[in-house]
Amino acid sequence: MVHTSIEHRRVSCRGVLISGCQEPYAQQASCLVDWCSRLLKMTVVADACASMLTQAKGEPISIGVSGGWGAGKSSLVKMIAARLEAPSVSAPDEGNKSGNTFVVLTFNPWLYQDFESARSALLQIVGDEIVRLAQENATIADKASELWRRINLLRIAQLSGGAALTLTTGIPVGALGKTFDTIAGLFPSTEKTGEMEVDYEGITAATDGLLKPKEPFSMPAHIQAFRDTLESLLAELEITLVIFVDDLDRCLPQTAISTLESIRLLLFIRRCAFVVAADNDFIKSAVKVHFDGAGISSDVATNYLDKLIQVPLHVPRLGLNEAKAYLVLLLLERETNAGTFTRDQFESALKLIPERLRNSWRGDTINQEFLYELVGTDDTFRSLMNLAEGLASLLHRSSAVNANPRLMKRFLNTVYLREALSAPQGIKLDIAALAKWHLIERCDEALAEALAGQVHSDNDGRLQILAEAENAAASKGQLPEPFKDNAFTRQWLQLPPALGTEDLRPLLHLSRDSGTRDFGDDNMMPDSRKLRDALKTATSSHQSLTDLMRKVGPDQTELAMLKAWQSCSTTRTWKRNNEILMLIECCKAFPVIGKKAASLLEQAPLKQVGPGIIPTLGAQAWASVVLERWSETNELTTPTKNAILNLNTRR
Repeated sequence: MVHTSIEHRRVSCRGVLISGCQEPYAQQASCLVDWCSRLLKMTVVADACASMLTQAKGEPISIGVSGGWGAGKSSLVKMIAARLEAPSVSAPDEGNKSGNTFVVLTFNPWLYQDFESARSALLQIVGDEIVRLAQENATIADKASELWRRINLLRIAQLSGGAALTLTTGIPVGALGKTFDTIAGLFPSTEKTGEMEVDYEGITAATDGLLKPKEPFSMPAHIQAFRDTLESLLAELEITLVIFVDDLDRCLPQTAISTLESIRLLLFIRRCAFVVAADNDFIKSAVKVHFDGAGISSDVATNYLDKLIQVPLHVPRLGLNEAKAYLVLLLLERETNAGTFTRDQFESALKLIPERLRNSWRGDTINQEFLYELVGTDDTFRSLMNLAEGLASLLHRSSAVNANPRLMKRFLNTVYLREALSAPQGIKLDIAALAKWHLIERCDEALAEALAGQVHSDNDGRLQILAEAENAAASKGQLPEPFKDNAFTRQWLQLPPALGTEDLRPLLHLSRDSGTRDFGDDNMMPDSRKLRDALKTATSSHQSLTDLMRKVGPDQTELAMLKAWQSCSTTRTWKRNNEILMLIECCKAFPVIGKKAASLLEQAPLKQVGPGIIPTLGAQAWASVVLERWSETNELTTPTKNAILNLNTRR
């Protein structure tokens, strides 16, 4: 007998028996799983599912719990099982006078992938449980043993590739014989040259006559005999076997389909029910992989699942209030584990938040006033509540997260990981700043990359364009490029703290898991930094600017010019003379850096270049080569190109 990882627990609750399994990844889940199930919208769905199982009164039924990755299918499965255990659902009443009880088995095919076939594992789990229950009833012990023997036969048939077995002669060496011999220790054999002899007397004894010499193995007959035996045992035990199948979307397509195929053996047996948790899109893809080459359509893949699932249920998406409650409790749980928030306070929050959600139809939302009452007057905890409020709305709105519980938890895990990495590196950042930056990384990667690309040592990590955007969002003004003018971006910009006036290099350094950061050289002298800042704001030529250039010399002037030019890239329109003033003034002081200035000018987006700057550039010797190249391209606007041609005419 192959040992399984199922650990049974028998819970007696007015005649109800519950058997369950301990999942290997259960350690990853905190106590939040239990209360999270109570506060999410899944309560109604779980009640409906448990009610259907109870009202079936032993009739076969299969229920599908569908939802995307991380939507909460496993949590919903646990809720349904818990309701079968509850007295209000499972206790015998006028509508359930048979004294029927539920035996719940959780089957996780992902555990057996690459170790044992899902079909064999499922049959053995069912057999283990029936034999265990039959031990308490001597009158059906023999029938339970017969069920086990039939399960062994079905497993042998699967290992042999489904071929008809006969024990009158040796089985040829090959796929059949080799696989048959893998049932180690149960059926001894001796190998000969070219063939394998099978000890059919040992097999006959082990199967107690179910396999007989000179009689072929009939798969249909034994499948029906297995089903009849199981149905009879369930009736005599007065139980309904409810099998929960979870984590199908973690499996390889072949394992997922094998599991669904194995369910067929137990479908439509009285007192046998299935609750299958799976992502419908994944199953459809797995069906297409399974029937690769057959050219089946999406409709056929859908029909395949519909034939197995009688009642489809969908895990509902979190509402805004629920997303907020989830984030609040995740944040408070961490503070509780850190010892800064008391256990009593946390237990109180676990009680009050679900109550608040149940009364949300009255207008009792998870608002700031309620959250402040939970945490008291401590400013640190209040700031966390403000963070939860801001994040919940954005994570609920974002299509990249879509209020997915698992993604929200992973989001906070990433934020806290970066916080843990900051201390050893001497970086001081609060959770709110880390969360705000990671939010834009997660939900608008293009904007995050655009902003990160503008962070350099030359501007001390501060982005003027970000500060302007935050101010514009607060005043409901027009957002500058590269910010998209949508609700998500505006709400993100207003999420505290403001980042536009902060040095973003520490944030970007900690987010190196999402991209490589290069902040450029930082070998500028103090006077060079002054020159850089002066060039960024200069609108006309003046002596103090020239004196500062003479003081730092050509090399540092070139570096200051480069940094100032890069820093102003997001605000440059290519239409005003003051935007190119820094190049002109630096080259006047040191003509040797004209080549560098020309290279910067050549990077211009030609369609944006306006005719107003052409006469000024035409007066600069270092810009003549660039203007000549521009005149030969068709990308310039007609007025700009005419302005260049007019320069040549004057010459």
